[in-house]
Amino acid sequence: MTNTPATSASEKLLPGWLLLLGALTAIGSLSIDMYLPSFPTIAQQFGVGSNLVQLTLASFLVGLAVGQMFYGPLSDRFGRKPPLYVGMTLYLLGSLACMVSQDVVALILFRFLQGLGGCAGMVIARAVIRDRLGTTGAARAFSLMMLVMGLAPILAPLIGGSVLKFWGWRVIFGGLAAFGLFCLLAIHYTMQETLDRHKAEPLHLGRTLKQYGRLLLDRQFVAYSLVGGLIQGGMFAYITGSSFVLIELHGIKPEHFGFVFGTNAFGLIAASQINARLVGRYSLDTILGRALWLPALLSLFIALLVACGVNNLPILLVGFFGYLACYGFISPNASAIALSQQGKQAGTASALMGTLQFTLGITSGVGMSLWHDGTALPLMVVMATCGVGGLLLHRFVARPEHRRQLQTAAHS
Repeated sequence: MTNTPATSASEKLLPGWLLLLGALTAIGSLSIDMYLPSFPTIAQQFGVGSNLVQLTLASFLVGLAVGQMFYGPLSDRFGRKPPLYVGMTLYLLGSLACMVSQDVVALILFRFLQGLGGCAGMVIARAVIRDRLGTTGAARAFSLMMLVMGLAPILAPLIGGSVLKFWGWRVIFGGLAAFGLFCLLAIHYTMQETLDRHKAEPLHLGRTLKQYGRLLLDRQFVAYSLVGGLIQGGMFAYITGSSFVLIELHGIKPEHFGFVFGTNAFGLIAASQINARLVGRYSLDTILGRALWLPALLSLFIALLVACGVNNLPILLVGFFGYLACYGFISPNASAIALSQQGKQAGTASALMGTLQFTLGITSGVGMSLWHDGTALPLMVVMATCGVGGLLLHRFVARPEHRRQLQTAAHS
């Protein structure tokens, strides 16, 4: 059954279909945040340095980035549900394999498999929203979906820290496997297909490559995807390096790490819900442009302090909170504008956007792993680079192109 209603996201606070999409999108965050408190324990158990354990996060991000390139075109051809069946099955198997890994190399490989499967929910969730809603409605839906997505970084480190304390890190991956099974069943029994298969084009490699080529030449799509991706890259730098900085450098207990992580996630949720109310009053680009200033200035200021030898925990915590909270304004609006002209190829566009953004996340994560000097400087420099880069890209590339396209549409 094909369902393509022009439903407004505001009809219910969280419609059932949006709740499921939020859960699917939260797989990435859940799979990262739940095992973060385990980094020091895994490193000790396998007898390796913390930088090698951080590569398990980088390999997961590689799987997320690579897999999206396949699921997007497949979902545009065969519908949104069939690729989800494949992806969630891979995620389930990858989680179980991580649970029984006997060395860090195996864990790195199986985390890649886990990411390769889990990204299906992330890319297809964006495509479903684009199927059902227009640009403003999509921005509101992305914001509302963060109510669900935001629970992962709040609850996951708390749950992960408790599970680590009582049962060990392997049980964490068992829990992720159970979550994957739940999502697989929910997709089968409750999710409706939103792609009209009668309008789907045959899947050919040449046509798919041409679609990706055209998207890469679309300045508005690429610019706004990279704006969101740069801020997301800074967020992944925080995710990768925060356990070392907070637990090992500043002495926060692993079971208390989740409270800090959850506080930042709460800021993201609150900002995203404020954004959902603002999108009906102000243009998406205006909100985005103003929100980009705070993470850029905060991260740059703290990076300079750390470079000067100032390692103050409260200042770091304020910087982390401000940076992540602003992501609640930046991600929904940048994504909605990037996808606004891609209705006929929403799955492919969503896939490329995700790949571009997670490639930046991989780069920041690997940078954090390679540049490990025992201080918070690598983390803050990467976050500052991403924050300032996102601000400059928006002001000098994305915003001028968006205005040009709006003027062209008005004159046509």
